[in-house]
This record gives sequence, structure tokens and C-alpha cells, in this order.
Amino acid sequence: MDIVLDKIPDSLEELKALPYASLSEPEYGAALFVCAMTNYKDNKDTAISMLEFLKGPAGVSMFEKQFINDRLNGKDYVVRSFFSGTSPDNDYTPAMPYTISLAKREDTMQDGRIDVYLTSTGADSKRYIRMRLKPSTNQWFIEEQFILSDIRIPKSMDEWA
Repeated sequence: MDIVLDKIPDSLEELKALPYASLSEPEYGAALFVCAMTNYKDNKDTAISMLEFLKGPAGVSMFEKQFINDRLNGKDYVVRSFFSGTSPDNDYTPAMPYTISLAKREDTMQDGRIDVYLTSTGADSKRYIRMRLKPSTNQWFIEEQFILSDIRIPKSMDEWA
């Protein structure tokens, strides 16, 4: 499934106004996580408020906040690598409109949880976000994410390029 956006939301209100904010499909929340983390460099509080929404009743722990800060501090390109058209050669600059390709793995479905795989253009293997269904609202919320690992650095930062 491809999630296509004309603009990356830069506030919680803009995020909630998107049709994907219904969270009716597991891919929706996973794609919105990428959008939320795209804001992290310029506005950490906004990014975390978006993540709070995407995590649902579980909320965001202090550990998660510290983990995200450790992973994205000076490495905002990691998140941009999940947009189509990016590569180390173009410093992970996304093509317009913003497109995120995702695939849920039905074979991972267990106890109302499913893994949604995303492709990073700076990594050799797909990364995933585990989504959890809240049956009372039929919405999928982020349970865990495994997409912020290191990737190839942008060409402009590579002293060997």
C-alpha cells in the first residue's frame, strides 16, 4: 500500500485532519509515524504529541522519548529515507508528492497485532512497526517501532564520497 501526501503535517491538528488519521488500517498509523518523526528535528514537542496520538492508550514512555532523541539527534535523514525518491546520493530528499510504501505481513498477525514493513532507501533490509488493534474502536495503534536504526549516511556527510 502506498500512502501519498501533498504535505507533511506539521501540527497534531493537521495530522488528525488527514483521512489516514482514522487509523482504520495498520498501514495508516505506520505511515503517520514517519510523518510525525519528520517533524522531530524542528519541533520535538509536536513530534511527540503526534506520537502520543498514534500510540493510543499506551502513550509514549520516557524511554521511548530518549530512544527517539538518541536515534534522530543529527540524523533526521533516517526518517526521510522512508519516502520514495530518496537516496544517499540526494541526501534523502523526498520526491513530491510524498509517498511511503508499506506492506503488512499477514503471517505476523497474532493476538490483534501485525507487523507493517517499510523500505528505507538507505538500508539493505526492510524495517517494521508493530501495530496493535483496539477492538472497541477498530483502530490500529503503534505498539513498537523498529525503523530508526542507522542507515547509510547522506553523500554530503560522507567524507569518503
